[in-house]
Amino acid sequence: MTSLKQKTSQTMKPATAAKKLGIYLDAAPADFQEGVVSREELNALQSEPPQWLQELRQNGPHPRPVVAAKLGISISGLARGGVTEALSTEQIEAIKAENPLWLQHERANQVDLRKETARIKAKHEKEAALAAKEAKAGQAR
Repeated sequence: MTSLKQKTSQTMKPATAAKKLGIYLDAAPADFQEGVVSREELNALQSEPPQWLQELRQNGPHPRPVVAAKLGISISGLARGGVTEALSTEQIEAIKAENPLWLQHERANQVDLRKETARIKAKHEKEAALAAKEAKAGQAR
């Protein structure tokens, strides 16, 4: 005999929801910070963001992953540059305009990392193609 269970809504902590929304939790309204967020509520926030969410996404303060992305560097690069707190869009633009030496260095690191990742990917693709060719040749014998 099977029992019919009522479907319960999946919920998450506010910190998880803030991370998925790309916002800094401490800047969100108190009711968002103190409650739980259902999957349906998260989907609604993503598809039709309220004014407070639009404002946070546009002006900040932004969490470190967003700050790093806007600066074109890694989160570790932010820490190496001494940036440990959330920044507003205005502060991010000021850093970009100043273009300090640490930012130039971290951006160069990112370029090198992307090149190395592409090189390794191409190497693996070439090895996989060669292995497939050899396997096909072995089956033909």
